[in-house]
Order: sequence, then C-alpha cells, then structure tokens
Amino acid sequence: MRVAKRLGWYGMMVMVSGSSGPARLYADWLNSVFELIPTHRADSGLSILCLGAHSDDIEIGCGGTILRLLQTAQCRVTWVVLSATGPRRLEAFASARRFLKGAKSTAIVTKQFKESFFPYHGEAIKEFFERLKRRCAPDLVFTHYRDDLHQDHRIVCELTWNTFRQHHILEYEIPKYDGDLGRPNVYVPLPEDLCNAKVKYLLEGFPTQRNKHWFTEDTFYSLLRLRGIESFAPDKYAEAFYGRKLVLGG
Repeated sequence: MRVAKRLGWYGMMVMVSGSSGPARLYADWLNSVFELIPTHRADSGLSILCLGAHSDDIEIGCGGTILRLLQTAQCRVTWVVLSATGPRRLEAFASARRFLKGAKSTAIVTKQFKESFFPYHGEAIKEFFERLKRRCAPDLVFTHYRDDLHQDHRIVCELTWNTFRQHHILEYEIPKYDGDLGRPNVYVPLPEDLCNAKVKYLLEGFPTQRNKHWFTEDTFYSLLRLRGIESFAPDKYAEAFYGRKLVLGG
C-alpha cells in the first residue's frame, strides 16, 4: 500500500506530535507532500475498518473522527464489534447505524466472543481476523491502544497489527478505572457540533451502560477537551490516537 497524501483526510486538519512536540500539519500542505489513500482508490472513496472489542468502544475511541470523515469524504465503512450479545448487540447495531448514516456504504458485524476472556479465546478470534482480512481491504484501520490495560482491548490491537500488515492503523483510547491514558501522537481536532453529536449518540445509544460511574457526559467532554489542549485545536476539542508506523511515498 502506498501511504501518502491525504494525511489531512479531505480537508481535515491533523496534528502529529513528534519528539520535539506537536507539529501543526494542515491538509492543504500535506496533500502536496504525503498520500494516505492509494491513488487507484481515490475516486472510489476511503475504505475504513473500525474494530472494537465491545459495544461502545469504537464510538468512545473514534466516534468524532468518524463523523468528521463522513462529512468530508465518500467512506465505505466496515464496523466490527467482537463481543456483543443480547441488549448490547442491539445497542451496537443501532449505534453504528446512527454514527454511519452519512457513509457511502456500511457493513456492520457483531460477534459473540466472551467478554473479558479474549486472551483465552485467541485462536478463534485470530481465525475471525483472517476471514475479515479476506473480505475487506481498508485504507485506514481504527483499533484499540496497544498498552490498554483491558485484556480484551490488547488482544484486538495485537491481532490488528498481526493481520493488517500493509495498512495505515490508528489506535484509539478508552478512559477507564485502570488509569491507562498515555501520550498519543496523532490528533484530530473536532468542531464543537460533532463533539456534541458524539456525546449525545453515546448517552442515548447505550442505556445498559448508564449505571457505570464513568459513562457520563463530563467524562467524554473532559477527554475531548484535554486532547484539544494538547493539540491547540481551534475549536478546543480533539480526539487522539497512537500512530506507530507511517510509510511515506513507498
């Protein structure tokens, strides 16, 4: 895959943080330097794969960025939730449809791997990833953070890198009791209206989670605001990711 120009993603501004601190990279400049989308696919739009261990993970980690991409590009989205049963499965489908209503095409997949036991079902999950690789060829993959302290999240991240070896991968973050937030190096500034939509969709879309002490409006806005501070986001808010590899012009 040629990883190159549109790191700004169709007019989006992306902030990439290096060893010397955040560097503001604007799409109109980047388009002349890098290319993220393979040239032979540019006309057909951006193919995105979203991977989440549980219902609501994708929405929390990259929901705002997905909404922004859908505003600025023709996107074909494959949305995968690996552990979703009963009411959580219904929530997963309804929420994905809500977030993806602006997509060119969608494929929503839910599986029923046992929550919190992913390390003990690695072979079956790996087999699923191999089947997934044969059915989609994404330009951009969103997955969990490698150093996430939730065991299910870590397994998903490990298998993402093991399976999708020639793809642009961004790892998203999930706030939690364990306190595993790190120092991300890729930021996507978000306008306030998209942040409001993200939080609204989360709170309305996952009633089974309302009893969780962390699943609150202020949690979601706080992380968006913190990452906005770190990236000097023009509208105060941003989502942040870990970009471990970036191949330029290869």
